[in-house]
Parts: sequence; structure tokens; C-alpha cells
Amino acid sequence: MDIVNITVIDREGEEKTLEAPTDMNMNLMEFFKSYEYPVEGTCGGMALCSTCHCYVESEHDLPEMGEDEEDMLDQAFFVDDEKSRLGCQIAITPELDGLIVKLAPSAE
Repeated sequence: MDIVNITVIDREGEEKTLEAPTDMNMNLMEFFKSYEYPVEGTCGGMALCSTCHCYVESEHDLPEMGEDEEDMLDQAFFVDDEKSRLGCQIAITPELDGLIVKLAPSAE
């Protein structure tokens, strides 16, 4: 199994570096949920909600945002135009090794 390290900063500011498999067709939302972070993923990864909203803190070259993701972030709370992404739209690939992400504040 191929593994990458991803650092997650939770909503309280606690930082943990965790292992993520690259051979399971997983995205960041599923990765967050697998480590029991408070990410709902209400839409099941279809970019129809913003409950997996996160900030990409590292300088990784990520795939461009699709129209559905842009539209959803336009309606989300606490959006950072430079860093905000939906975790469900970022597949875990070998290129993500060393990625640093921060969970966006909850809308509640």
C-alpha cells in the first residue's frame, strides 16, 4: 500500500501528521472522516454542500477547482479566496505527500 503524510490542523489549532493511502481512491473528506474529524460530508462527496470545507496551507500544486466546487464555495461561510477547497474534490495521490490542511470553522 502506498502512503503519503498529510498534516491536519483541527478547529482548535491542534496539528497532527497522519498517514493516508494513495491506492484506495480516497479523497480528503473521506480521509478526515476516517480519522474521526468533525467533517460531515453531508452530500457524500458530490460538491453539493460545504461540510468538508478546508484551507490548503501548503504550496502544493492541486487540480484546478471545478465549477461545482466554485459554486458551492461561493455559498460557504469563512471562505478564503486563496486557500479554501472542498475536501471531497481533492483525491489523495502521491503528489499530496506533505500536504498541510486546516479544517474551516463550522458554520454553526
